[in-house]
Amino acid sequence: MRNLRDQEALIPQPRGNLPKVCAAALAAITTGSIVVLSPERMFGWVAMAALILTLGPLLHGLCLLAEEMLHHYNTRYRGRAFLSHMLPACGFGCKTLLPAGLAGLVLYLVGHPLPDNNQFCKLLILVSVLYPPLKSLGILGPSEVEVSDICEGRKMNVAHGLAWSFYLGYLRLVLPYLENSISVFRATHQHSSSSWGRGSRKLLILIPLNANISHKLEEEDDNIRFYDNLPNNEIDRAGVRGRVYKHSVYRVLDENGKGHECVVEYATPMLTLYSMSQESSAGFGEPERRQQVLLFYRTLQDILEHSLDCRNRYKLILLDDEHHDDPHFLSKTILRHIEQQEKEEFCVTPPPRQEMVHPLSNSSSALPSAPPLDGNWHHHPEPMSREPTLMFSLEKPQPLRGPVENSDY
Repeated sequence: MRNLRDQEALIPQPRGNLPKVCAAALAAITTGSIVVLSPERMFGWVAMAALILTLGPLLHGLCLLAEEMLHHYNTRYRGRAFLSHMLPACGFGCKTLLPAGLAGLVLYLVGHPLPDNNQFCKLLILVSVLYPPLKSLGILGPSEVEVSDICEGRKMNVAHGLAWSFYLGYLRLVLPYLENSISVFRATHQHSSSSWGRGSRKLLILIPLNANISHKLEEEDDNIRFYDNLPNNEIDRAGVRGRVYKHSVYRVLDENGKGHECVVEYATPMLTLYSMSQESSAGFGEPERRQQVLLFYRTLQDILEHSLDCRNRYKLILLDDEHHDDPHFLSKTILRHIEQQEKEEFCVTPPPRQEMVHPLSNSSSALPSAPPLDGNWHHHPEPMSREPTLMFSLEKPQPLRGPVENSDY
């Protein structure tokens, strides 16, 4: 359990709203302090600062618009409407235009706080004009955290594409047939049926953090031995008639030498991530690769948890790359996850305990006045209740009957 918790601790969680809360709190505290210390012409100062901050991005948007209009109007926008597509893409949306308009209106109504109009104009023009070059040179560009947050929020990472491709192009096609393939395999391999536990009837998908995988598991751990392949699944796919999908069965030996059969394989997108990190033109180093592996794990886990076709048919295993000194780390990890599945997902809960009552406890008016002659109560406990069952009647509903007078008594 401890190792499984450590595995979950490695997965980065989605970023929250703490930066927004901190920014709002900082702005509120600063504005409140200025109001207390210098309340005169407070609205003018706020409106002037907001107008300066919004005019700069608008001028930078004009520079972007010139590039898009001259070189990318037909290729990137396919000649679509200028107002509905190109202007918002260049930053001329409601989020920028509305604050600038409100700041200008407030400044027009209350007036600027500077003593000289020339000072106000110089400050407004100078700060706004300096913003586009600083932004274009990357000085005011987004930080790595902001870029990462944008890519994760909009599902633009390499890991997102690989996870969806792995699910749509492979797992969603083969996992619905996995249980039937294992049943057919066990029927043809009777001598190995006893070593198949319930936890090993899933597809174990290995995801190493370093993305470096071998094509034969026995080369990494001599306690893992190739046993056989499951029956092939043939699916018509993308013009290929009867494309073959298969899984391999491995026998994993525990500390006592007992074999446990399971269907295990590496996640093939790890080959892509590792190859990208080896290509200089991909701009993909080792830190970026590790981050993408973690995002791949998290994204694939989210996809599979919401997939009815794949539910309870898989197990993702994240492999830490800090155990090179243990030659049997891989087999121990696989066995630990199989044991975990056996204990957590397939344990049979005991039936509810039935309460016992005295047979005469429900009749307060029939209590005996004296104990029996032998002085002992003959206690025969009976169940107070039983498990509820559903009972259905096939008869048509009858109308309610009124009271019937009976004069015989």
